Amino acid sequence: MLGKTAGSLYWMARYLERSENNARLIDAGFRIALTRSNTAEAEWRSVLVTAGQDGRFRQAHDEDYSSQRVVDFMLRDPANPSSILSVVKQARDNARTARTYLTREVWEAVNTSWMTLGTLLKRQVREDDLPDVLAAIRRQNGQVRGALTGTMLRNDGFHFAQFGTFLERADNTARILDVKYYLLLPSVAHIGGSIDNVQWETILRSVSAHRAYRWLYGAEISALKIAEFLILYRQMPRSLAFCCERMEEHLAHIQRGYDDETEAGRMAAALCRDRLSAPIQAIFDGGLHEYLRSFLAATAALARQAERDYRFVE
Repeated sequence: MLGKTAGSLYWMARYLERSENNARLIDAGFRIALTRSNTAEAEWRSVLVTAGQDGRFRQAHDEDYSSQRVVDFMLRDPANPSSILSVVKQARDNARTARTYLTREVWEAVNTSWMTLGTLLKRQVREDDLPDVLAAIRRQNGQVRGALTGTMLRNDGFHFAQFGTFLERADNTARILDVKYYLLLPSVAHIGGSIDNVQWETILRSVSAHRAYRWLYGAEISALKIAEFLILYRQMPRSLAFCCERMEEHLAHIQRGYDDETEAGRMAAALCRDRLSAPIQAIFDGGLHEYLRSFLAATAALARQAERDYRFVE
């Protein structure tokens, strides 16, 4: 497979995952803004920080973190190359570049997603319509995932796409935990103490983990247990452990297919081995923020190495 084609499949998957992640962040911010009007602007800013869009937002809108401005910026603002509409277009463009490696069902699902969102986001979304629009974004992504896993050969193209999906997902989960953890705790003195259950439950909802967490831990909400669930619980499909194992698995398939061990493959294995073996209390004792920043740096380095190893830019 040409490096450019592999890169197109990888970025198609990353952009689609990013669009869904951003939709979930908007939904989480919307839920808190409805119930906490006195802190709504701080919450909307945290959404932008988590998504890595705060700097560009301030350039366009100064410090006006009103719900309407933030939502429109993240959904459809042409000045924002990371808006959901923009990243879905980039996903579609990458899918078109790699069209011959996709089944008809996958291509049609990606193309339909782009056309559907183009219609939904043609105008500014009213607050009353926002939940339905965000649900449609998640639903469209689910259809692409279903087509991908249900119709694609388990060849290198499939594995490059899956690697991109789980790399993007791991990055998003780590960012949510890192940003929200320190925003929700008033000070470091409160670490391990009583917490605001409503806001911590919102973290779980933003990664579709609320019901699964309740099933596993019951009604008890604690920072330690939420962090353990989203970092180390290997059966949770958005946890760091689950995503890292899938990244290692898909890179291993690619390496076997080409009969060539790569530095990216070794880095993925090391990420699972070195950063996900310690118990959650040891992670907290060493500093959750430091752990998550180190994890994000490691995944960014892995992404750069994969681009070099497989020549995505050629």
